[in-house]
Amino acid sequence: GTKKKATCPGLGLFYTILSAFLFSVASLFLKKIEDIHSVEVSAFRCVFQMAFVLPGLIYYKTGFLGPKDKRIFLFFRGFLGSTAMVLLYYAYQVMPLADTTVITFTSPVFTSLLAWIFLKEKYSPWDLLFTLFAITGVILIARPPFLFGSHVTGIEGSYSDHLKGTIAAIASTLSAASTIVILRKVGKSVHYFLSIWYYAVIGLIGCVIVLFVLNEWRLPHCGRDRVFLILIGLLGLGGQIFVTKALQIEKAGPVSIMRTMDVVFAFILQILFLNQPPTWWTVGGALCVVASSCGTAIRKWRHSVKKAKQREI
Repeated sequence: GTKKKATCPGLGLFYTILSAFLFSVASLFLKKIEDIHSVEVSAFRCVFQMAFVLPGLIYYKTGFLGPKDKRIFLFFRGFLGSTAMVLLYYAYQVMPLADTTVITFTSPVFTSLLAWIFLKEKYSPWDLLFTLFAITGVILIARPPFLFGSHVTGIEGSYSDHLKGTIAAIASTLSAASTIVILRKVGKSVHYFLSIWYYAVIGLIGCVIVLFVLNEWRLPHCGRDRVFLILIGLLGLGGQIFVTKALQIEKAGPVSIMRTMDVVFAFILQILFLNQPPTWWTVGGALCVVASSCGTAIRKWRHSVKKAKQREI
């Protein structure tokens, strides 16, 4: 028999770190863009996604609509995924880079909770503990006045914008967790490219409608912002490609743990390029959220390994 070509040890984890770096740099460029609405940035991102996916759909002959019984799931995957992107970009524009990045890492915890509700997956006391850790981390970052007093320090801009950004980041995380639950429901019956296609098309249509309603469509007034828009699209696409390749050759558990490098890169980039050291509240929140995310990933990883051994027996 023919032997499979062995992959380079650690290559999947390297892809994960590279993906985290690309996503973090794209977020930094988003902070640097001036006077462009987050919805317009999202529209540009969707255009890049469509340009990348279209050749793949033609090559793999998947069609543009997918199986009839899966189209409703694909629609909601596209709608929730694009909504998560718009809300995340808005949060990045009004909140510190590290704060927003940390909140997004509550996604695995909320995914476990939603999978328990909608897919009847097991939800153990450990999952409840990790959920409480994640909520504690978000509270430390949001710092609501009724808990921390009326004079909240270390906030970028007004507290009103900080609160709006926190709500947007949490809503984005819940939307992203919902898309993962939908993808689990669909399983492998739909090609990955088709899922991204729905995400890009529905996202672009929604962004264009919102921009016309808000009357916010405008071309960047300087060449630097135009370059940043292009780089955000390319870096976001590159990050998605590398995390997908990582999951193809590495187990989901180690990849999920290594993705916490996003938080490290966000802290470094915020200090070096935005001249804004994170507060101790943010550091404490980050520790809670990262511990929660890693705990969830390790538990899922051990559970999958145990099931694999049982199947072998």
